[in-house]
This record gives sequence, C-alpha cells and structure tokens, in this order.
Amino acid sequence: MDQPTPTIAGRRPIVTTLEPGTYYWCACGKSLKQPFCDGSHAGTAFRPMQFKVEEKKQVALCACKHSRNMPYCDGSHRNLPPA
Repeated sequence: MDQPTPTIAGRRPIVTTLEPGTYYWCACGKSLKQPFCDGSHAGTAFRPMQFKVEEKKQVALCACKHSRNMPYCDGSHRNLPPA
C-alpha cells in the first residue's frame, strides 16, 4: 500500500529553540501551527510524530515533510521539484 503524500508546508527548515519537553511534529503538512500538530490530520492516514527534548536547544525542524530524519531537517527540501 502506498504512503500518502504530505503537503509541503515550507521549503526551508523551521529553526527554533525548544525547552525540555514532549512535542508533536506535524507530519501531514496541513497544520496552521507549523512545525507542530494542530489536529489538521484528522480523517487522514497521517499521525503527528512525538519527540522529546531533554535540554534547551536550537533545532531545525523539517517543514517540507520529506526528511529521512524526521522531525529534523536533513536537506531534503533542496531536492523537491519547483513549486
């Protein structure tokens, strides 16, 4: 069975500083609170990805939804076809 294709929310990573805690990264690309889940995936095959941050740090979170290292950016946005 084929995996559904996520919506490309952005073509650059979202760089932010996160405090220690549990976060839910948007995997569908439809959240209005990118890069975090707001429940927009409801009724689809997508589910948010839970990840934990142990200490305050700056991260680059994937916005194109094609990273091989989700939820973190791996540069996959550079290989997307033009918009």
